[in-house]
Amino acid sequence: MGWLRRGPRRDGEDAPRDPEFSFFSEREAALFRGRVRTAFAEQGLEVTVYADSVVDDAGRRFGLGNLAAVCHQDPRGTRIWPQLIARHVRLVVRALDGPSALDTLPPEQIRAQLYPRVVSGEGIDPGTFGYARAVAPGLYEVLALDLPESVMTLTDEALERLGDPARLRERALNNLRGLPVEGHETVKDADGMRFEVILGDSFYTASRVLDLDAVVRRVTGRPLGEDGALVALPFRHQLAFHPIRDTTIVPALGAMASFAASGYEDTPGAISPYVFWWRAGTLTQLSEHDEEDGRLRIVVGEEFQELLERLIVRNPEAS
Repeated sequence: MGWLRRGPRRDGEDAPRDPEFSFFSEREAALFRGRVRTAFAEQGLEVTVYADSVVDDAGRRFGLGNLAAVCHQDPRGTRIWPQLIARHVRLVVRALDGPSALDTLPPEQIRAQLYPRVVSGEGIDPGTFGYARAVAPGLYEVLALDLPESVMTLTDEALERLGDPARLRERALNNLRGLPVEGHETVKDADGMRFEVILGDSFYTASRVLDLDAVVRRVTGRPLGEDGALVALPFRHQLAFHPIRDTTIVPALGAMASFAASGYEDTPGAISPYVFWWRAGTLTQLSEHDEEDGRLRIVVGEEFQELLERLIVRNPEAS
């Protein structure tokens, strides 16, 4: 299960950890931030370095969370960090200096490259993304323009220039439906626990939860039933699901909760560490971290409990 691997540890766990990026030791974090500052300077921008971001002389802030996670995950270790950071900064500066794709691309090409993205609410400013649709607690659907070297998340102002948001969303969903399934793995154990994972380089892999029924049919050859599925979208390159048909959802629920929490940690493009119940397009959260001890736990409401009881009655020998 290569998608669960972590990069090799560089400093031991006994080394003092960085308060912002705990996957770095203090030494590694200093090395990382120093390389970020150097990379911006090489592009002609002097920046002030903070724990989780840098700010240039014009007051523009650039977050470091995803870049830090990319460096941490790379199995080649710290020797490759200067290259990774320099490439990232070049792309950022090029996007700042060049004309906006919204000004240079024909309207029809823009619509052809629109995709919906499910993102964590941590980066969503209601004043800038008023159109964003809530899909689950802490998760939102936004529209993005897919470009050769980057993904441009569209603001309210950008959408005003493109047309009716509802029509744009429908076009984006159609574009999403046209994407191939890049990779598929089945996670299972000897006791019958099983769930499916689609994965790929696309920034929209996890967002295919918005078209889950079609994705499940494509991967398994069977449509979802009225009870829906368990789903997890830990980060942008993974979507896990387990169609709900019988009591095998019980072991799948626990395994997927651990899978989501593990996949979310220290990854670029993190979305959610929790598992959800998908039913007719609605997501209901089924796991959470305890506020006191931080441990992962399963939480189910009355409707999901009724579903479990119904499945047990239907298949009592499996309970």
